[in-house]
Amino acid sequence: MRRRVRHGRGYDPTAGYLADDAPAPATVRLQLNALQALCRQTFAVRMTMLALGTPFAMTNTAQGPPRYAVLAAAVLGITASYAMYRDWDRLAPRLLAHPTLMAADLMFAAILLLMASPASPLAYATVCTPLLAGLLYGWRGSGVFTGLQLVVLLTVHRAWEHRPGTGTSTLLIAGFCIGAGIIGVTLRNLMFRFGTASEALAEANSRLAVAEAVDSERARLAREMHDSVAKTLYGLALAAEALSATSSDDGAKPEAVRRQATLVASAARRAAAESRELLTDLRHHTDLTAPDVDLRAELAHRAAEFEQSTGIRTTLETQSGQLATLPHRTAHHLLAIVSEALENTRRHADATRVTLEAKSSGEGVTLRVRDNGVGLPTPLNLEESARSGHFGVLGMVERARTLGAVIHLSRCEEGGTEISVDVRSPGLDYVPGPRSRKEAASHVHS
Repeated sequence: MRRRVRHGRGYDPTAGYLADDAPAPATVRLQLNALQALCRQTFAVRMTMLALGTPFAMTNTAQGPPRYAVLAAAVLGITASYAMYRDWDRLAPRLLAHPTLMAADLMFAAILLLMASPASPLAYATVCTPLLAGLLYGWRGSGVFTGLQLVVLLTVHRAWEHRPGTGTSTLLIAGFCIGAGIIGVTLRNLMFRFGTASEALAEANSRLAVAEAVDSERARLAREMHDSVAKTLYGLALAAEALSATSSDDGAKPEAVRRQATLVASAARRAAAESRELLTDLRHHTDLTAPDVDLRAELAHRAAEFEQSTGIRTTLETQSGQLATLPHRTAHHLLAIVSEALENTRRHADATRVTLEAKSSGEGVTLRVRDNGVGLPTPLNLEESARSGHFGVLGMVERARTLGAVIHLSRCEEGGTEISVDVRSPGLDYVPGPRSRKEAASHVHS
């Protein structure tokens, strides 16, 4: 009976190496791991030694039934070894379930060795039996078959003790058998322990990957909500405040109140539409099937919309040629960065002019957003901004990193803020792993 000594979640190291065999990993079968190759090669060596030693046994056997018995034992032993070598996947489960099959095979080898003498190649075939027993059955099986093999060697020694050198050969082979049994069990335990450790490592990596995927998706959803619903709700709150102030004025005109109410209703509908888009994106991701985006047209639309809603003069500068279309995923992140930069200009910059610049080449796309406002605070601390509830700049940095791009936030020489994003090979679907906010902050240059 094997003795298990628990120590925490593992085994007590003071129990000793011989106290127990390593259990086979639950998801690793013997036929599929390295033991398969070791066992097959051991059977190949055993078959070779039997073939080489059979002539010695035949030479020392008298004519008639004894010779036929030795020949039958040789044929059965070689055939069994060859069958195990060739059809290991099919026969190994039976050998594992019925160790007596190996005991019968040992008997055939014992008959041959008894006829051939301990000095023949058959003596080295006996070493394979303890090795196989250790690989297949562990300490208990190795001990049983090593003991049986030693009994066979002792019997053969008594039959050939009159020949000089028999004692030395028998002692040498007996030592080999004991060593082979220990080596077989050691290899078996090492492989099983390695398999168990590999399973634990794979499980830990799987859990880590799931955690990283969850964190990445939460960050993505937070960015999308910040850049869509949160901004719309903020505008809705401002419109509602303006409506309240207008309606409370005794001299308010009905047209002004109606206009403010229309703005509130429009903002509410927009927030609902953006919420539906987020829910649709969560249920069915369309990045792979969505068509490419005309970046210049989208930038022109955003520039015109921003100028109309804020009164800030906004210009778009592109190169003479047509700006290349981009994959939906790349354009989505770039346009979200531009929208966030424009929103920051509207809220904080106190600017009168904004310039959008877009350039494309064979290597990628570069976008710049410049204003003539008050400029960025110095120094710019993403951790502090996130703790205070301001996630706009952090979202821009994360979006740029998702594209494998480099983002720069800096003060213009003539005053104001410049935000530039440099995307190389935008058609590549680059998806890096998550980073901490400190690592993300290292990509911001202010």
